[in-house]
Amino acid sequence: MTETLVVGGALCRDGRLLAARRSAPPELAGRWELPGGKREPGETPEQALVRELREELGVEVEPLERIPGQWPLKPGYVFQVWTARLLSGEPRPLEDHDELRWLGPDESDTVDWLDQDRPAVAEAVRRLRAEGFGGEG
Repeated sequence: MTETLVVGGALCRDGRLLAARRSAPPELAGRWELPGGKREPGETPEQALVRELREELGVEVEPLERIPGQWPLKPGYVFQVWTARLLSGEPRPLEDHDELRWLGPDESDTVDWLDQDRPAVAEAVRRLRAEGFGGEG
């Protein structure tokens, strides 16, 4: 069975990580995630991330590098995360989310992350502290 890849973006700006609160489906609503979505046939993971963040947040991003590891979602789905830089636009919760928040490294544990996002969030925060990736928005 082929696994469906779900990509997430650790989108950073000014030393902060973007968190998105789910509005749907009901079992995930109110919890926080790294925005993203399913890869479509023929897309690279990076292309999927660019498209998903355009659809979900109305922004253009540049994928930087993949955070090591992948995490199982529901059966048949696996989650991978890339760090990404905001190129243009101001993120807005267009679909699947009802709130966005920019979190500094010391604020990353102030929201209730989805379980599968936690390892990637921890690594993104570690990189923010070490490198300050994401640059100026």
